[in-house]
Amino acid sequence: MPQFDYKARQADGALIRGRVEAETEMAAARQVSQSGGVPLEISEHRERRNPLDKLRRQLGLGRPGRSDILLFTRQMYALTKAGIPIIQGLSRLAASTANRMLGEIIEDVIDDLESGRDLAGALARHPKTFSTLYINMVHVGEEAGRLEEAFWRLFQYLEREKTTIDRVKSALRYPTLVLVAVAVAIGVLTVMVIPAFAKVFSSFDMQLPWATRAILSISEFMAAWWPAVLAVIVAAVIGARLWVRTHRGRLTWDRYKLHLPIVGGIVYRATLARFARSFAMTTRSGVPVTQGLLAVSRALDNLYLSGKVRGMNAGIQRGENLTRVATASGMFSPLVLQMLALGEETGQIEDMMEEAAEFYEREVDYDIDRLGDLIQPVVTVILGVMVLVLALGVFLPMWELTSIASR
Repeated sequence: MPQFDYKARQADGALIRGRVEAETEMAAARQVSQSGGVPLEISEHRERRNPLDKLRRQLGLGRPGRSDILLFTRQMYALTKAGIPIIQGLSRLAASTANRMLGEIIEDVIDDLESGRDLAGALARHPKTFSTLYINMVHVGEEAGRLEEAFWRLFQYLEREKTTIDRVKSALRYPTLVLVAVAVAIGVLTVMVIPAFAKVFSSFDMQLPWATRAILSISEFMAAWWPAVLAVIVAAVIGARLWVRTHRGRLTWDRYKLHLPIVGGIVYRATLARFARSFAMTTRSGVPVTQGLLAVSRALDNLYLSGKVRGMNAGIQRGENLTRVATASGMFSPLVLQMLALGEETGQIEDMMEEAAEFYEREVDYDIDRLGDLIQPVVTVILGVMVLVLALGVFLPMWELTSIASR
C-alpha cells in the first residue's frame, strides 16, 4: 500500500510531521484528520535513490528485459480493463514489480502524469525501455479511448516475439555449449598436454609428420604468448562491439547477418513477420499508414531492413500505393505481394498483413524445428576434423616411437 508523508497542525497549534499508509491521498488526509490534526500538506513518499543505483541505471545494468515489459503490459491491460485510475494502478505496479529499475521508471511515469503529461508522453521519456511502436500504440489508445485494447494488442505482439526469440536461443544453446567445450579442451591440450609430448619427441632423432610439427609450433606459441593472445581476443571482441554500436557498423552487421548460413534466413523471416504483425496492429488501431510505417521502422531490430521500410514510407508520401513500394523494396515474396495487392483492392490491408505475418511465422517455426537437425551435422564435421588433426599430430609419432622401441 502507498505511503504518504504529511504535515499537519494540532488543536494547540503545534506543527507535526509523519507518515501514513493509505490507498489514496484523500484517504491519507482523512486518517490525519481522524487523529486530531488539520492536514496542511500531503505527498506520496518517495524513497531516496542511492547514487550507486543511479550509476547502475546509467550503465544499463538491471535494465528491464522482455519478460518484465511483457508482464507490465499484461498488468496494465488488466488495470485499464477493470477501470482502475492510471496513477493508482501504476503506484501498485511500482511497489510490486520485481525489477528495481522498472519500478523507478514507473515512479517517474507517475510523476509525469501528476504534472499533467499524458501516458504516452510519460513513456516516451524512457526510449530505452519502451519502443517507438509501444509509445505510438499507447498514444492511439489514449486518443481513441481504447487504452485497454492497445495494451492487449501490445501484449499479444510482445508474447509472440518473446516466444520466437526463446525458441531460437533454445535451438542454438546445445551446439554453442558443445563448441565452447571443444574449444576449452583444445586450449588445455595445446598449452598443457602437447608440450609434454614435445619433450618425448625431442629426445629421439626422428622426422616428425607435418601435422605434429604444426601442432607443436602452435603449442609453443600459445604456451609462450597466451596472455598476449588472450588480450588480442578481448580487444577484438570489445572493438567489434564498439564498431557495431556505430551507425555504419550496425548497418553493415545487420545486413551481413541476414546472409549467415542456416540462421540468416530465420532472422530475415522473423524480422519480416515482426514488421507485418506490427504494421497490421498499428493499421487496425487507426494509426495513419505513413506514421505506422515510421513507427514500425524504428521498432525493427535491424537497421538495414528499417531503411527499406523508411523507403516504403517515402514512396507512399510521394503518392504511390503500398503494393508498389513493397515490390520496390525487394523485401517480400511474390505470395505476400499478392496478398498486399488483394488487401488494397478490398480495403483490408491489416487482415492481409496479419496473413503475411502468419505466413512468415509458420516458416520461422518450421526452420526453428529443423535448426537442431541442420546444425548437428556441421558440429559433427567440425569435431571430426579437430579430432583427426589431433590424432594425426599426436598418435602417429607415438606409433613410430613404439616401432623404434620394438626394434
